[in-house]
Amino acid sequence: ITEIYDYLRVLFARFGVQHCVKCGQPVGAQTVDQIVDRIMDLPPKSRIYILAPVKLAKNEEYADVLKRAQRGGFVRVWVDGEISPIEERMNISRRVKHDVAIVVDRLILREDQRDRVSEGVETALEIGEGEMKVQLQGPDGMTDLVTFSSLRACARCGISYDELRPQDFSFNSPVGMCPYCEGLGFTDFSYSKVCPKCQGARIKESSRYVLIGGKNIVELCRMSIGDLYQFFLDLKLPQDKLEVGEELLREIRNRLSFLVDIGLHYLTLDRPGPTLSGGEAQRIRLASQLGSGLTGVIYVLDEPTIGLHMRDTGRLLRALRKLRDLGNTVITVEHDREVISSSDLIVDFGPGAGRNGGRIVAKGKVQDIRRIEESLTGRYLANRFRIEVPKKRRSPRGFLRIIGAYANNLKDIDIDIPLGVITCITGVSGSGKSSLVEEVLYPAVARYLGLPAAEPKCLRVDGLGEIDKVISINQKPIGETPRSNPATYTGVFDHIRSLFAKTPDARAMGFTASYFSSNLEYGRCPSCDGEGYNLFSMPFLPDVWVKCDVCGGTGFMREILEVKYKGKNISDVLKMTVAEAREFFRDIPRIRRILDVLCDVGLDYMPLGQPATTLSGGEAQRLKLARELIKPDTGSTLYIMDEPTTGLHAADVKRLLDVLNRLADKGNTIVVIEHNMDVIKCADYIIDLGPEGGDEGGYLVACGTPEEVAESEISHTGRFLRDFLPQE
Repeated sequence: ITEIYDYLRVLFARFGVQHCVKCGQPVGAQTVDQIVDRIMDLPPKSRIYILAPVKLAKNEEYADVLKRAQRGGFVRVWVDGEISPIEERMNISRRVKHDVAIVVDRLILREDQRDRVSEGVETALEIGEGEMKVQLQGPDGMTDLVTFSSLRACARCGISYDELRPQDFSFNSPVGMCPYCEGLGFTDFSYSKVCPKCQGARIKESSRYVLIGGKNIVELCRMSIGDLYQFFLDLKLPQDKLEVGEELLREIRNRLSFLVDIGLHYLTLDRPGPTLSGGEAQRIRLASQLGSGLTGVIYVLDEPTIGLHMRDTGRLLRALRKLRDLGNTVITVEHDREVISSSDLIVDFGPGAGRNGGRIVAKGKVQDIRRIEESLTGRYLANRFRIEVPKKRRSPRGFLRIIGAYANNLKDIDIDIPLGVITCITGVSGSGKSSLVEEVLYPAVARYLGLPAAEPKCLRVDGLGEIDKVISINQKPIGETPRSNPATYTGVFDHIRSLFAKTPDARAMGFTASYFSSNLEYGRCPSCDGEGYNLFSMPFLPDVWVKCDVCGGTGFMREILEVKYKGKNISDVLKMTVAEAREFFRDIPRIRRILDVLCDVGLDYMPLGQPATTLSGGEAQRLKLARELIKPDTGSTLYIMDEPTTGLHAADVKRLLDVLNRLADKGNTIVVIEHNMDVIKCADYIIDLGPEGGDEGGYLVACGTPEEVAESEISHTGRFLRDFLPQE
């Protein structure tokens, strides 16, 4: 994504030191006699072809080289393993990748042929500019291709190596990929078995023996970005290579510096893209733009602070200012107080959400926004609206004791998770928070309760008998088609359909509740199968959903839409926001109760029929939370949430905290991974991991009440938390 690997490939191709794959010694020059000795050691009576590789000059065509070869007396050419008369291959295109060589000689290998072999080797090396190949067909009929070089060969083992090219270090190119796993690093598409040949390195063996500063390219990509940045700061090229290599080093250092600046020092370059969080991926793309040096560009960022600790927010702001100072325009959608306060211009939309929003409430600098009473953001920035610290914190009714947690960078730590309270797992990015919760805590509880889960990465967990239910609420999408929506997901639509089925019009026409579902064939539009939209596949472009021209996007047949309850048909109801529907169905307790929960988690603005494919990660997570809150709790349920405040304004954070507090007041256990200080300060207990990310993380830094963690001198969380707690 950042193109750093592309620069590394060029750096290794130009300045890497090739080492022998057999003995590990640096590769050097090889004489003609040494090459002849290697050829004469091949099996006697083998048929060999002495080949001179073709290297095209700039703007040169293969036909030009082949005509010169003909004038020199050569009559055959070797193309991608096949030998043909030269005149038959004059049409080889340079625009298609080929391996081409002039056939210098062909002979049956015998002891009396040494002089002829020596003459052929000298000619091939001259034409091939120091490189040559021998295609061997042994007495057993098996063929092999051996490379020789007067420039790159192991003096001890006699093995020759090709001149290094950037493609030799590419796992996407046949030239550089591991031939066993074809550059995947795995032997199957489930990514469960590491390739036994390359051990996940993805590139061929000879490329892994090219070193710079004692490291190969794979080892560099497995270092944390922070350590890699220091490696290149310390790296010194030989004086004769400095002029050409310094520009490459400068580009690599700059791009690594940008990644460090925006708080991604704990990542490694070989981290698979799909495993990155949304915030990490966005900041990586931001770093690539910083490295491009473009000007006059408008950058639009959607909550770049997602997943970012307050310690790193300042770094992000410095990066954004660099973009601005280059002559660019930076627009961010943000709820973070520090980012908003640091902006040159604030545009506040509202005053509410959904249909109650959509207009500019306030515009100006931070001091201007603070004075506007109608702006909820302004009141928050001026501290006229605030989330208060609870006067009393709950006491745990027991603990889950995790012994020897070792997932990813966790350092065999022991941690106590308090029961019956709200616990925040905190720490800088990459400190081990998700590893603790997703690979240790949840699997341990789930397996104890008989649910399918991976083996927890710890020695043991004590106290599991205190939990009788576990619910993990993440930000993954809730559906893959427009038919899935908040109404169907929460189950409120079942009650609404039953209500419509009891109307006089529905009973007269024989419509049951099934007719009012777009998922069933009885009443759905036959043109779009109830989707309301039709999917069109676009060659070379993403698929596109287009509104159905038969049902107008409702997903229902015309007869179904003629059935009305209190003057509204089923499509009208799905277009209502949660708040509007709550008022519309205020006299139906079973419907009102579900809609009340959706309002409690801050989704009152959302239309009941909003397609699940259009929900943000934060909205999907709160919808999952609402569905669980609708169910009866046991009083001994463990709720696990990963940054539930993503995408929430401070006013919505307050509502979410009210919901979490109601759950905890009933005796349930809430464990939340969070960076939002308004949530952290309201927790009953904090478990702070770190002190840094990556290899420098994975330790238990501090634990206890927010007041106790704030006293820690080594906790980054504690240092920032002090400003959010009442001063005695």
